[in-house]
Amino acid sequence: MIVFLLLFSFLLGSIPTGLLVARGKGIDLRKVGSGNVGTTNVLRAAGKKAALLTLIGDIAKGAVPLLIYKMLCMGYRMGDAGPLLLPIQDSHAAAEGLIGLASIAGHDFSFLLKGRGGKGVATSLGVLVVLSPYVALISATLWLITAKLTRYSSLSALVAFGLLPLNFYLIDYSKEKIFLACVITLLIFIRHRANIKRLINGTETKIGQNS
Repeated sequence: MIVFLLLFSFLLGSIPTGLLVARGKGIDLRKVGSGNVGTTNVLRAAGKKAALLTLIGDIAKGAVPLLIYKMLCMGYRMGDAGPLLLPIQDSHAAAEGLIGLASIAGHDFSFLLKGRGGKGVATSLGVLVVLSPYVALISATLWLITAKLTRYSSLSALVAFGLLPLNFYLIDYSKEKIFLACVITLLIFIRHRANIKRLINGTETKIGQNS
């Protein structure tokens, strides 16, 4: 069952929400703005409503597989387990972390986009919403405050997820969750390499500014 959920998580994460939403408005997201399929580029290319749909869809890609896993575990404990639930005994932080990472990996390295993808911010937030709602709230708040002060979406993500391991350590500590947080932070920074260079050079595009 865990293997099935990992595969499902990766496949769901691979669906390029932003690309599909923009295509519905006749826009090829890969050919406009930064070329990224994430919410920020959708906002620039297709407007606020399309960006909101993309944000919700990308968050759901991280949250849904974990919610399914938790429901299956709950069904097993309550004695309602059918044949599909037999391999599951209890929800475990390590299994949850792997499922969450599979969703993020699918989004970041979508097989539908030949290994390309988004930067994992919204999908990572979706994982956090299920695993640790308070940490998710703090991360989202950090993103919003940084975005309000600087108008840089990339810097907001780097600040919010750069502090993720510390937030887990202070609020919801476990070795598994700290490890997960470190991997998520590493992926966020890797996916933002070009943004970091532009931030250093002073050429990064601000929120609401055309590329």
